Amino acid sequence: MTYQEMYNSKLTSAENAVKVIKSGDWVDYTWCINHPVELDKALAARQNELYDVKIRGGVTMWMPEIAKAEDAGEHFTWHSWYCSGVDRKIIAKGMGFFSPMRYSELPRFYRENLTVDVAMMQVTPMDKHGNFSYGVSCSHIADLLDKAKVIILEVNENLPWVNGLTGCEINIKDVDMVVEGNNPPVPELGGGGAPTAVDTAVANLVVPQIPNGACLQLGIGGMPNTIGAMIAQSDLKDLSVHTEMYVDSFVDMAMAGKVTGKNKSLDKGRQVFAFAAGTKKLYDYIDHNPEVMAAPVDYTNDVHVISLIDNFISINNAIDCDLFGQVNAESAGIKHISGTGGQLDFALGAYQSKGGKSFICMSSTVTGKDGTLKSRIVPTLTQGSIATDPRTCVHYLVTEYGMVNMKGLSTWERAEQIINIAHPDFREQLIKDAEKMGIWRKSNK
Repeated sequence: MTYQEMYNSKLTSAENAVKVIKSGDWVDYTWCINHPVELDKALAARQNELYDVKIRGGVTMWMPEIAKAEDAGEHFTWHSWYCSGVDRKIIAKGMGFFSPMRYSELPRFYRENLTVDVAMMQVTPMDKHGNFSYGVSCSHIADLLDKAKVIILEVNENLPWVNGLTGCEINIKDVDMVVEGNNPPVPELGGGGAPTAVDTAVANLVVPQIPNGACLQLGIGGMPNTIGAMIAQSDLKDLSVHTEMYVDSFVDMAMAGKVTGKNKSLDKGRQVFAFAAGTKKLYDYIDHNPEVMAAPVDYTNDVHVISLIDNFISINNAIDCDLFGQVNAESAGIKHISGTGGQLDFALGAYQSKGGKSFICMSSTVTGKDGTLKSRIVPTLTQGSIATDPRTCVHYLVTEYGMVNMKGLSTWERAEQIINIAHPDFREQLIKDAEKMGIWRKSNK
């Protein structure tokens, strides 16, 4: 049987494909822009026939149909590996939960701990060798599919084909059903608007710390995007990319001639990432581009792998930081916002890299809903907040007021240096708090 004959024999409608799902099943929507569309609609239409269907996904970029009905939570429960704004809305509705993880460990979760009754995802059209690409979200998908009892693919002609390491494609022989979707445009994730004065101030502190030939990882958000844009306009040269998430800033750097990868000790000349999301510019750039390489997240985020790349520069965001140096990048008290993702992996790996540096960046303040200015530097993390980066793992902490290298500092030195980069309006109170906590020493500051 030829690949096309095999394809035709497995081709079916979305409505027919989702009939395989039973009450109590674990269904996986995979990751980010590979979440299914037509299959999701068909499953939502079966809502009243089903109960206790548990669904996994992550970095959700549009509201799934299964979550839209008023009583959806009586039939479906959403589990997110990493929360986007959409995931937060599902959780707030009372039908969703966050699944904590270090992102690098996710493939092993599937290999050793998890059940997958049905996997459903969008993929590219099949090539002449019978393969479909899901490389735009390589991530943990190969191990997920190995565990799945039933695999249903939804073809989208608009998805980019991404070259990759093993674990970026699936062959028709390993698929149970194929659905030809309506080819929706690939959802776009913008950079969050023009950079603020604070973003620019932080970028002006970080960019001079990056040497020629460095290898970059950028987190998602305004500050990393601003830093990436500044790098694209800088005099830096021969940069490399090894990152968890591939974003538009990397495309800007590459198009500006800043990225060559020629000094990279691993995957020389290749921009390596676990998944990608951005604008059409990004999707067009990575499509069949031999300069980029998707890879499983237990490779991209492996601390040992990261440490083998010299001059590794990791740049990420935070929500707040306390005077001990603990960084919270995922919740506001008990309200969940994002996830650990790969931030801790890259903080550890970059510091172990020869010449490597890890930067945690944030604005010194945030304006609350009541209009009150609040410090992001706090005495201790708010009750319920998550310590994403333990105080022992933070390298550089950066606000618009300065940069602190936390390595080697005692508790009083940490408190003093962190207060020095807090907003001036809050420094005196923070000193009083540090005194009460026994981590302040009279000094010239």
